[in-house]
Amino acid sequence: MTRIVVVTGMSGAGRSSCLKILEDVGYEAVDNLPFQLLTRLLRSGEPPERPLAVGVDSRTRGLVPGELVREIERFRAEASTPIRLVFFECDDEVLQRRYTESRRRHPLAQDRPVTDGIARERVFMAPIKAAADLVIDTSTSTLADLRRRVIAELGPQAEGRLTLTLVSFSFRNGLPREADIVFDARFLANPHYVEALRPLTGLDPAVRRHIEQDPDWQRTVEGLEKLLMPLLPRYRGEGKSYLTIAVGCTGGRHRSVALVEELASRLRAAGWAPFVVHRDLPANGGTPEDATR
Repeated sequence: MTRIVVVTGMSGAGRSSCLKILEDVGYEAVDNLPFQLLTRLLRSGEPPERPLAVGVDSRTRGLVPGELVREIERFRAEASTPIRLVFFECDDEVLQRRYTESRRRHPLAQDRPVTDGIARERVFMAPIKAAADLVIDTSTSTLADLRRRVIAELGPQAEGRLTLTLVSFSFRNGLPREADIVFDARFLANPHYVEALRPLTGLDPAVRRHIEQDPDWQRTVEGLEKLLMPLLPRYRGEGKSYLTIAVGCTGGRHRSVALVEELASRLRAAGWAPFVVHRDLPANGGTPEDATR
């Protein structure tokens, strides 16, 4: 487990939620120390008794982004304690909606529109984002997504562990931002054109049977399995702790869902433990954005 994590980013992008998650898995979490106290902590050079997560944002008293980056670089050069700088990012439109729905004022726009505060903060925080070891974009994340990502990257078992997520999605709704590998399932037989199957999903046996009758189904599944199995240990060996494989089709309801379920089954049989997310199924619709503040 990383001994010190500095958690920062755009206001409303998920920094506070990250600190709570880290506290749940054993970190001591401290939010918004004045910058002078933070630098004093880093200059002490003494490893904390237990892993420490320190929250920093544009409200931090005395914060100078360039100086924060230099202090972290100095700490790495002089101390043996591992430290990571994590930056939370989010689309401007989503941040604006989160502030509007929560009726909160942006810390850099107390008497002006939220959009002004977001723009000012993006410029102010740019040096920190450029130096971050990890940037997490929560524009389309649920709290469950965020928790999985944070624990995978920073939790007790993160060292040497690869957290694997399979996501089905609709191309109409855009690619999953977190995807590392994307496959297109739109060439397979489409149950949408079978009236009895149209309202069902790829989780239904009747839909699965229809897709599996496609002469390319078996070759596709076996080909993807043959491609992925040697790659996953290599990703893990290179220190990657979080890998997302996305499979898309037109509506994100039938072919991509069935293919993700089949790949998950084969990966489990090979000893992996993938998370499965069907992004665009009705049961998973919507993003509780207030959960990633």
